[in-house]
Amino acid sequence: MIKQVVTGAVLGAALIASQAAVAADFTLRFGHLANEQNIWHQAAEKFKDEVEANSDGRIEVRLYPNEQLGSEMDVINSIQLGTAEMTITGESLQNWAPKAAMMAVPYAFRDAEHLHAAVSGEIGAEIEEQIIERANLVPLAWFERGPRELTSNRPIEHPDDLDGMRLRVPNVPLFVDTWEALGARPTPMAFSEVFTALQQNTIQAQENPLSLIESASFYEVQDYVNLTGHVRSWIYVVIGQDALNQMPDDLQQVVRDAAASMQDYQAELFVEDQERLEEALRERGMEFVEVDIEAFAERARPAVEEALDDEQRALFEAIQDL
Repeated sequence: MIKQVVTGAVLGAALIASQAAVAADFTLRFGHLANEQNIWHQAAEKFKDEVEANSDGRIEVRLYPNEQLGSEMDVINSIQLGTAEMTITGESLQNWAPKAAMMAVPYAFRDAEHLHAAVSGEIGAEIEEQIIERANLVPLAWFERGPRELTSNRPIEHPDDLDGMRLRVPNVPLFVDTWEALGARPTPMAFSEVFTALQQNTIQAQENPLSLIESASFYEVQDYVNLTGHVRSWIYVVIGQDALNQMPDDLQQVVRDAAASMQDYQAELFVEDQERLEEALRERGMEFVEVDIEAFAERARPAVEEALDDEQRALFEAIQDL
């Protein structure tokens, strides 16, 4: 008798588990490049919790951090093929939507408030419209990214202070042209090589957000964080338009509401994380230097405008006029 009860309980549990496994009407496979400790992933977890709770289990969200579904471009291609549904992506979107180039243009934005006004207003709507039209991806939320700052072993307050400084940049022509215009000697180099190159004085400076300055331990080989803020950018959480349209209106609204909550949550985490990063780098001995932002922006502008096409330049000028 006891054996029958136990067997019945086991079968019942298996049946419930089986029913739970097939209960969802829709599955959102959400792949991204960040690790589990990153605030992007923490925000994605909040999205998952809210979607599943508010859809009464009709939508299941499966998170795949650490590039488990491939690189950023791989996941975008998978979404377009229907083998994934969501990702976090930035200026790579310009491969389809040229206006998305604004997501990484040097000195497009004066400060965080300027960026927020642009992304949340008509300019952001214009960029999102082109992403939907050209890439078949729907931006659900956007996250502010930490501004790129210049690290060095001497303080840099004005472009004149660069004076031929050998500076590592990513292999992005716009970045190379901008830093040349500012007076440095930009050197494209893989990120994995930067620490050793700084240590050996092959290069004298590099530029990245505070998060990468910390995680790459650049504080061991660089003394100053010069607050150039030369690239202020954001990144989108996108969903495939086809995947979204397959859902009934009530579930689409669940997804959009959860995305709005995710955006607000990430914004809170972002402010806290930037404060933590600055404190951590100061504790490691780095000195933060205020720079003449206007002088940097003014000197960089001709190179930036030259690199943009007519459509992008018009958008850049609209941002400047905000």
